[in-house]
Amino acid sequence: MHLEVEENPNCEPSALQVFQELGPPKALKKIRLEVEGKPTLCWVAGIDKDSKLCVAWAQKVADSGAGVSTLVYGGRWGVRFKPVTHEKEPWDLQNPNQWGEPYLFYGDEKGLVYA
Repeated sequence: MHLEVEENPNCEPSALQVFQELGPPKALKKIRLEVEGKPTLCWVAGIDKDSKLCVAWAQKVADSGAGVSTLVYGGRWGVRFKPVTHEKEPWDLQNPNQWGEPYLFYGDEKGLVYA
């Protein structure tokens, strides 16, 4: 799998990354992340060009540091997160309650909620 996130307003760009896939991708709906030191359930969405929402994916990959990790990724502009407590707020790149990442390595599948 080849993954590259271009320069965009959602997150920092990432250079081309190559991952060895260890299973099929699964559509992802929510993820448990640490926010301000607390475990927080968050919505996750992929962000494509021009801020269009798309599916966020989780996929097992080989990770040279951890052995096996779950790679969370989305569109050409990465992935975006917002706590479920802000569910009624629309996705918006200017919203301070939301944040973007090019992709994320996730170690424990227990914190993933699939679509």
